[in-house]
Parts: sequence; C-alpha cells; structure tokens
Amino acid sequence: MLEQEAANPQPWPGAGRPGRAHVLIKRHWRSAPQSSEETTTMRPNRLRQKLNAGEPTIGTHILSTWPTLVELIGDAENYDYVEFTAEYAPFTMHDLDNLGRAFELKNLAGMIKIEQKQYTHQAMRAIGSGFQSVLFADIRTVADAELCVAAVRAETPGTGGRLGVGMRRDVATVLEGGSPAYVDALNEVVIAIMVEKRECVEDLEAILSVPGIDMVQFGSSDFSMSLGLTGQRSHPEVVKAERKTIETALKMGKHPRVELADIAGAKPYLAMGVKHFCIGWDVRILYNWWRTNGAGMRAMLTGEAAVAPAPQPVKTGTY
Repeated sequence: MLEQEAANPQPWPGAGRPGRAHVLIKRHWRSAPQSSEETTTMRPNRLRQKLNAGEPTIGTHILSTWPTLVELIGDAENYDYVEFTAEYAPFTMHDLDNLGRAFELKNLAGMIKIEQKQYTHQAMRAIGSGFQSVLFADIRTVADAELCVAAVRAETPGTGGRLGVGMRRDVATVLEGGSPAYVDALNEVVIAIMVEKRECVEDLEAILSVPGIDMVQFGSSDFSMSLGLTGQRSHPEVVKAERKTIETALKMGKHPRVELADIAGAKPYLAMGVKHFCIGWDVRILYNWWRTNGAGMRAMLTGEAAVAPAPQPVKTGTY
C-alpha cells in the first residue's frame, strides 16, 4: 500500500489553489517540481519562500488558541500565515502543538509573537510545534537583536545559534532530529522584530545590521508610550519614527510589515513600498460585531432608534 502511494502521490488538500502546490507522500512533504528522492519530513516554510521570491504576504492575528480558527482562515484562501499573538494570550504547550497541526492542515505558515523574557524558551517550543516564524517584541539594543537570532538558529559554526536537537513535532518527533534538513529548517525560520522602543529607533541601522533579521514591524502604541506620549499614535514624532522604520528597512533590504485593523488604511503604506501586511485581530473582529449588532438589536426591541447606532470608536494602532 505504501509503495502504491509513493508511486501515485495524492494531491495535498487544496492543491491547485494559489500557494497550495504541495503533495504528501507517506507524511513526506515536497514541492511539486521535486522527485520523490528529494522528499523530507521537514515542512516547507511558505513565508520564507514568499520573502525569497520577493512576493507580497498577508497575515492575520489570533489571540485564541482554538485550532478551528486557523482552519477557517485557511479556508478563506487569502492568507499566507497566521500570527498567534502569544504576548497577550494565555496558552499551553499543547495549544502550540494543536496550532501547529492546523497550520499543516491548511498549508499556512505560523508566526508567534513573544515578549523579551520568553525569547529562548517560547521560540524553541513554538518552532518545535510547527511555527516557522517568530516576532520578537521589546527590542532595544543590538544585543537584544542578536539574542533573537540566537534563539531560533541551530548551534552550528557561523550561525550564532543556540538551538540543539529536539524530539518535537517539527522533526516528526523521531525522524529528522539532528539531521541536515533540521538545521536547514532552523536557518529558514523567519525572524521579525518589533521596532517599538525609543532606543531601537535611535539605533535602528545598527540593529537591522544584525545578520538574520528578515522583517520589521513598527509599534506605534509602545513607541508613543516610550516617548511619554501615551496613546498619541498620530503624534508627529510617532509618525516620523514609523516612516523612518519603513524607509530604513527598505534601504537595508529588510521587509517592513504593517499591522492594520482593516484594509482601509493600506494605501499610504503601499505607496511607500510596503508589501507585507497583517490585518485584523480575532478579538477586535468579535468585539466590533457584538457591539454593532447588539446595539442594533437593542434599538429594534426598545424602539429607541430605527437604525442601529454606529459602534463606539475603537482605538486602533500597531502594538
């Protein structure tokens, strides 16, 4: 039976749709043009492939650990990756494994956002669960950036990495641990950093010169706070720092990413040359729907208004 499957590989679910050209042979992933001799249990990194090809990417955020949300995002057929914003959410190690399975099921890359005190531990466990990108928050110095790179790269000569061999999901537990394919996969993990502290913006070129950093994300909320301008995301100094972040990243060959509550604010960033966006948060989407439709239903029941009132404005901004 296995030999027959190897001779007649079945398309991976969704094959033929944009970005889903993969097949599965006895649990072995491979890109469509390769031969069966080149198969590996290490899953291709879709986000890395997009960045290497110079293609735009679209992601979305979740704070929930319910894997079905990842499946729904995959079924929407427009997203390259899902960011689990772990910095703000409760989760267990089992949750990371379950999200990793959902990423594989829907051929999505997984990104995790983690805070500074958890760089080494959470990055290691997330990668081992199947996440292929890490977004590091609270970067202030070159040393911080170097720590981020070390947290995801293999401990081999020349990489500065700190990761060794593990028996985790990313290597099919026992099949690829310590193999060359495992080391290659760690070196393909996409490293993104938050530019959200005054010190980071001031020393941005030096920080982005650290080898291994791929993507940068400006955080207007934290940055405004670090200047003593809490909540003033549209303050001229904050806007100036965001533009500096994007322009510096592009100049240095990095990929600036922008977070948006919805697509209405995308045009100015597109004009600046930004090609990578992460849009929407599950919690914001639910809150806005509940408030708008709840108010409308309440108005219909009480007769206070013929038309549902507009939802209360929600403060938006990058975190």
